[in-house]
Amino acid sequence: MKTFATTLVLLTLLTDITSAQVHRQKDPVDYVSPNIGGIGQLLTPTIPYVQRPHGMARLAPITTPGITDRYLADKIYGFPIGAATLMASVGEVGTRPERYASDFDHDFETATPYYYEADLQTWGIQSEFTATEQAAYYRFTFPASQHAHLIISAAEGAKLEVIGADSIQGSQRIIGTVGKTSDTDKETREYFYAKFSRPLHSYQSWKGNDLSHAAEQTGDNIGIVTETGTTAGEQIEVRVGISYISTEQARKNLDSQIPRGTFEQVKSQTREIWNKALTGIDVTGGTERQRTIFYTALYRSLGRMTDITEDGKYFSGYDHSVHDADGHDFYIDDGLWDTYRSLHPLQLLLNSRQQEDMVRSYLRMYEQSGWLPSFPSVAGEQAVMIGHHAAEFIVDVYAKGYRDFDVEEAYTAIRKNATESTLLPWSRGPLTSLDRVYFEKGFFPALDWGQSETVPQVTPERRQAVSVTIESSYDDWCAEQLAKALGKQQDAAYFGKLALNYRNLFNADIGFMAPKDADGKWVEHFDPKLGGGQGGREYFTEVNSWLYTFGVQHDVPGLIRLIGGRDAFNAKLDQLFVEQYGTSKYSFLGQFPDATGLVGLYAQGNEPSFHIPYLYDFSGQPWKTQRRVRQLMDVWYGDGPLGIPGDDDGGETSSWYVLSAIGFYPVCPGMPTYEIGSPIFAKTAVRLGNGKLFTIVANHVSDRNKYIQSAQLNGKPLNRPWFPHSAIANGGSLILEMGDKPNPKWGSRQEDAPQSTID
Repeated sequence: MKTFATTLVLLTLLTDITSAQVHRQKDPVDYVSPNIGGIGQLLTPTIPYVQRPHGMARLAPITTPGITDRYLADKIYGFPIGAATLMASVGEVGTRPERYASDFDHDFETATPYYYEADLQTWGIQSEFTATEQAAYYRFTFPASQHAHLIISAAEGAKLEVIGADSIQGSQRIIGTVGKTSDTDKETREYFYAKFSRPLHSYQSWKGNDLSHAAEQTGDNIGIVTETGTTAGEQIEVRVGISYISTEQARKNLDSQIPRGTFEQVKSQTREIWNKALTGIDVTGGTERQRTIFYTALYRSLGRMTDITEDGKYFSGYDHSVHDADGHDFYIDDGLWDTYRSLHPLQLLLNSRQQEDMVRSYLRMYEQSGWLPSFPSVAGEQAVMIGHHAAEFIVDVYAKGYRDFDVEEAYTAIRKNATESTLLPWSRGPLTSLDRVYFEKGFFPALDWGQSETVPQVTPERRQAVSVTIESSYDDWCAEQLAKALGKQQDAAYFGKLALNYRNLFNADIGFMAPKDADGKWVEHFDPKLGGGQGGREYFTEVNSWLYTFGVQHDVPGLIRLIGGRDAFNAKLDQLFVEQYGTSKYSFLGQFPDATGLVGLYAQGNEPSFHIPYLYDFSGQPWKTQRRVRQLMDVWYGDGPLGIPGDDDGGETSSWYVLSAIGFYPVCPGMPTYEIGSPIFAKTAVRLGNGKLFTIVANHVSDRNKYIQSAQLNGKPLNRPWFPHSAIANGGSLILEMGDKPNPKWGSRQEDAPQSTID
């Protein structure tokens, strides 16, 4: 018996030593699993992109059309080369891209941030690719065949052209922006230049159903298919430059970034670039699963915005012109309704100079279009969601001390949006009668019960009146903060009054934010749980009043008073996490498909929820924040295809996890503070953009030891559950003593609420 016990102990020790050795040998990039989230909870799944951080070349296999859960698709239809598609096959020639589709199996696949490989099982071809900033590198290993093909196809408004013996170039129109009212938008195109590693022995082209030997095709549904003979194991490489400027620039991008015959070198370089980016946050402790989730979330948090600077120039969809970058990169591809919350604040910690260039990019878009965008794409503004949240982004960067941009111009742009642009959801345009109600009466009006829409500018996304009021109040608060900082006292007083408009929609009789009609009367028959129709859109944005009642990020102390003080606020917050649906769960989610990741009526799958678990830090019960954030990380984030609680929205949902996992979160971007949660790692070192380290140590942390007993910030006792950015901007340390029971004495004082000031 003793011998068996001794053997068991030795085996356990050997297992632990081996596990520790494996952990030491793995770099951060080795933990990343891009297929996490490849099945959506209800709506959009993640995509296993290969790219460089913020890179233009964003590559992933194009899978079976119509199967939204990409991880469940069983066929690959091709690979992206700009807006066109590249595919490999053997056999007969066809005139439709689907003719060349192939079965694939995730068990015969490698997905990383820097390299992807899959077997095209129908054709017996191994496919591989890697990427640089503006170029893609494909490698196909063929079987023996007399009819081996490489196919390039394009769908809409395209042009393809054979150039010489080993090259094809082309372009495709990028579909116009969502929600634009003008039909005179100029065209935006994406260009490519593809170079093959061997000459094209023969080729055919198609347009629609017609095959020919034409070297050039234009129009919709066109393609070029090359044919050659291959021996078993023969490799053909395709190097592709992409551009938004021209095919000539695409070729320059290719020549400068991918010399011929350097696949393994480019793959290795992209791996190192990712590893360097991911070591911006170095974690110690946690489980293998937690590190996998963490570094995958960090990888997804560094994909956007997209740097589209090419050779010192950039194309802007805001005036359809090419501009000199003047030493500052130009970024597009953002969704500020989502990303102002935690993605931009996380990136600001890691690379403040890059965030300043992103602010400069927004100001360039303002100069080129006359408006400050919220959802910039390469083709221009995407008129989606609500609010003018460039204000939150810009003011947060400014408030934390990073000001290498034209601050006066930034304020002018924020002010113009706040005073001259409609607040209507999914719309960009001049003020309407509904906006005048907001400015004159202090709320955005809803329709009366049973009333049909009377304002023609309202889109099918409805009015979302309560959400518009609350989020616009926050926008106005941001304008107030910047006006104060710039000494514009009259403007500050004006916006300060508007920042309190959220109060006008709190119905004390029911204890919830509620809609009013244009005359200021409460809308009859309002249900805080199920009111507002599909997605709650008559009154709210994608969720209900249970969540938007807590949506006042810029004045949490005021919201606590409005609800009735600390005790009433905490009781209501407690109830949010246990309140049930008022109908069947499937009916509730059918009405609110964005409200996934449910804990009670709290929805971790949708952004209006993200700050709410941290509100206990304001109301004297920070141990409840510690409990809830741990629960949300444990339950709703995983290391498999169902591992994202809802739409990732360009990395926003992932960035919530990154910040929560290391122990803090910004409830109110624009206010230069962070609220403390409960870290899952024993030690985290954040390498700030200036090279200094901010270290978070959680002594005795474990699954059970999630409650903070005491804290020190930069060697001094910290008795409040928040800290200012200025305390860690040049490095520092936060040391937390963790235990398995709440410590109600730590961080519970009323005066410890963060202050809304800019240094």
